[in-house]
Amino acid sequence: MSDFSDAAFGAGHDHVFLGAAHKENERRTWAVIALCSAMMVAEIVGGSAFGSLALVADGLHMSTHAGAMLIAALAYTYARRHANDARFVFGTGKLGDLAGFSSAIVLAMIALLIGYEAVARFLSPVPIRFGEAIPIAVLGLLVNLASVWLLGGDHHGHSHGHHHGHDHDGHGHDEEPRKILSQSGMLDVSIFENGVPPVFRLAPATAGSLPGTPVSVTTVRPDGTRQIFAMLDRGGYLESGEEIPEPHEFKAIVLLDGNEHEFEFEEHEHHGPHDAATRDHNIRSAYLHVMADTAVSVLAIVGLVLARLFGWLWMDPLAGIIGALVIANWSYGLMRDTGGILLDVNPDRRLADSVRRAIEADGDRVVDLHVWRLGPGHMSAVVSVATDRSNRDSRFYHAILQRLKGLSHITVEVLRPAALN
Repeated sequence: MSDFSDAAFGAGHDHVFLGAAHKENERRTWAVIALCSAMMVAEIVGGSAFGSLALVADGLHMSTHAGAMLIAALAYTYARRHANDARFVFGTGKLGDLAGFSSAIVLAMIALLIGYEAVARFLSPVPIRFGEAIPIAVLGLLVNLASVWLLGGDHHGHSHGHHHGHDHDGHGHDEEPRKILSQSGMLDVSIFENGVPPVFRLAPATAGSLPGTPVSVTTVRPDGTRQIFAMLDRGGYLESGEEIPEPHEFKAIVLLDGNEHEFEFEEHEHHGPHDAATRDHNIRSAYLHVMADTAVSVLAIVGLVLARLFGWLWMDPLAGIIGALVIANWSYGLMRDTGGILLDVNPDRRLADSVRRAIEADGDRVVDLHVWRLGPGHMSAVVSVATDRSNRDSRFYHAILQRLKGLSHITVEVLRPAALN
């Protein structure tokens, strides 16, 4: 009988994996729909009253714009209302990606229609009523700019990591580790924060052992504030039990073998979490829709003005072809990114590497590892660990992995030697 045990499924944790800005993005999307709907009604009613066919046509176009926004808005609302529905095994965090993929298909269809119409006008030019067309294009541009403003600069959907540890944006302490010569050998002293909250780490620089006496690190900040960090044995290296608060600019005094060793640390540039893992593709799709309309409006105005001034009627369909190509490119990028998430492609390989390093740092072996995205800023990991240490169960590895930033759901399987034979 194989010794196979300790599968743990994040007991006691919810499965709500929505982005941090979910409610705000939902509100913004509904606001854009309200603006587009009001503009649609005004154009259709006004066009019908004043006999302007172009105004009615633009109103109908605005209705398709509002319909595309509706996909994103309904996805936000449904995901929020069913976030705790047990039927969704891993929550509703991916609903935004599904809506984004659907929107990408709609964008692709729009690009094809614009391209088809532009080619048709190249082959068979039609007379243009510049007096109506240009003001309507300007009006459409203003509405689109207002929509861009409503969706805001957060169109990439920055999200917090709903993990079971700390939220901390890592920075690049990429200078060489500081060296200390101890009674047990040469040690490297560094601030370690590769996907985890920043901590002090002391590790053997060469073949040697860890110090046999207690070690501590004291930080002295420019204002004179001091803080003492006790160093804990993590098996193979020492690590501070507390994370280092910001900013990381201080003098560090390492107390080792009764001697003090001083080092200066400086603050470095911050780097946010991996964009592909945190991006909200639903708000991104909504943003791309309004940007596509904005681009088309700008190109249409340029084409119409040049056609009117110089008689270049071909400028109008040329602007349409350029707009179709731009929209098609955006559509492809959105479809590629959302499709990958729907197929559980790992968008953050660095996190997978961090999981493997954290487990294998002390001689254990990762037999199987799967990391994928559950929602904006939420990653899940399923890992099988082979170990011959009887005192290590799934809780031991959970304690290690819970410190990784952005890891919201962890499943650990521990394999004993008998299970590997």
